[in-house]
Amino acid sequence: MTSKKTFVKITKELKIGIVVTAAIGLFIYGFNYLKGSNLFNRKYVLFAVYPEIDGLVEANPLLVNGYKVGQINDISLVQNKEGKYVVLVKFLLTEDVQIPKHSIARAVSSDLLGSKAVDLIYSNNKEFVKSGDTLLAESEEGIKTAVSKQLAPLQRKAEGLISSMDSVMTVVSSILNDKTRDNVDKSFESIKKAIQSLEQTAYKLDDLIASEKAKISAILTKLNNLAGVLDNDKGKIDNIITNFSSMSDSLAKSQLKSAVNNADKTLKELSEVMAQINSGNGTIGKLVKNDSLYKNLTAASADLDKLLLDLKARPGRYIHISVFGSKDRHKDDEKIPVKP
Repeated sequence: MTSKKTFVKITKELKIGIVVTAAIGLFIYGFNYLKGSNLFNRKYVLFAVYPEIDGLVEANPLLVNGYKVGQINDISLVQNKEGKYVVLVKFLLTEDVQIPKHSIARAVSSDLLGSKAVDLIYSNNKEFVKSGDTLLAESEEGIKTAVSKQLAPLQRKAEGLISSMDSVMTVVSSILNDKTRDNVDKSFESIKKAIQSLEQTAYKLDDLIASEKAKISAILTKLNNLAGVLDNDKGKIDNIITNFSSMSDSLAKSQLKSAVNNADKTLKELSEVMAQINSGNGTIGKLVKNDSLYKNLTAASADLDKLLLDLKARPGRYIHISVFGSKDRHKDDEKIPVKP
């Protein structure tokens, strides 16, 4: 009876031990799997050196054409030959794939949330890498960097706009001082008065139109009649316009140019004659320039006046009509004095 109870008790403990052991084993396996280690796969590892990882973490997938062939197993910071710090990434392959040498391990964004992955870009090399080889590293522009590049110009424009607005507000604040506001108020008051004046003028114009409505109507009637008369005499007006057009055509066809040329020629000849007269050439020029003829004519005129005076005073000296008494007549002539 005792041995049976002991057997049952040992069996329960054994079961509990087996379950605990299995749980511990699963935990270790899951932990290593999350770290990128698979206890049941062979250790086929590759490396890549990045200047910066920009979000890469352990267990990020290693992809070929979008298919997962491995994952990141370890990330560490090391120094290169130049003494600069770089990031060494260790990849653990879980699929049996052949990767050509000089292939590129490009860090890319796997989704819009910013998760990272490493995409293998095969080269054309005929040789394949072995476990422990190093791939060429390359980083794709992240979403954050791309968004920053897209937003950078907008940010600069926004900053410039804000600066311009600030300058405008400063200028407006400096302009709109007490004096300026007072001037603006006065301007609005003047505009108000001008509007009121225009309104009063409109009222007066309405009153004027209302009072002179009959005269305006008569003027419009006369204008309408005048338009009717002009419409009725349209033929005559057309004839007048045609006559004017014919007259202008006749003038255009006439030898007006030759007449103008002849007149111009005549004026030139007259100008030459006047020039000769002014210079004293020719008979007319001598008459104009020389005063001897004037003096002779003046002396002749004076002698003629004396002759006429003497003729009036003593006509008997020049005219002999009477036969008798000629001696007495001569005596009378001698008595009459002759004016010099």
